[in-house]
Amino acid sequence: MDLKEAIRTVPHWPIEGVMFRDITTLLQDPGAFRKACDLFYERYRDMDLDKVVGIDARGFIFGSVLAYKLNTGFVPIRKKGKLPYKTVSESYTLEYGTSVVEIHEDAIRKGERVLIMDDLIATGGTISAATRLVERLGGIIVECAFLVGLPDLKGRELIQNYKIFTLTEFEGE
Repeated sequence: MDLKEAIRTVPHWPIEGVMFRDITTLLQDPGAFRKACDLFYERYRDMDLDKVVGIDARGFIFGSVLAYKLNTGFVPIRKKGKLPYKTVSESYTLEYGTSVVEIHEDAIRKGERVLIMDDLIATGGTISAATRLVERLGGIIVECAFLVGLPDLKGRELIQNYKIFTLTEFEGE
């Protein structure tokens, strides 16, 4: 099964010129969803992780499944104003705007080994902000994992000091 074939492309959404990679079709397909989760598990099962961090909102899907399967804690990074306790925040630039993400200040202890997960890496703004948050709390980033990579948007350049893993990539499309 090719996971790339299970992902729908929506042209010109949310703005003109953007080719949006919609993973909801993969999530609706039990075989594709299971395969993606299993591939992530196989990669990380022996990496001695303490926490899996999922980025709001689609990073929660794969991150929470993986944390469960690995018997680790799950930590959400949310959009500003969504977490109820004391937070630290980081702003970042998207391919079509700016935003702020936050994490609870006590979510990660110094020295914990952390995997950061999101659905895709595009321009790298969100994952770059997430790496800064995890490191501000003292976490050691083992790797940054994504279902989809969009290498043409050069997001990897913002996190080139970290190991990066993608299950599939869309180039030049």
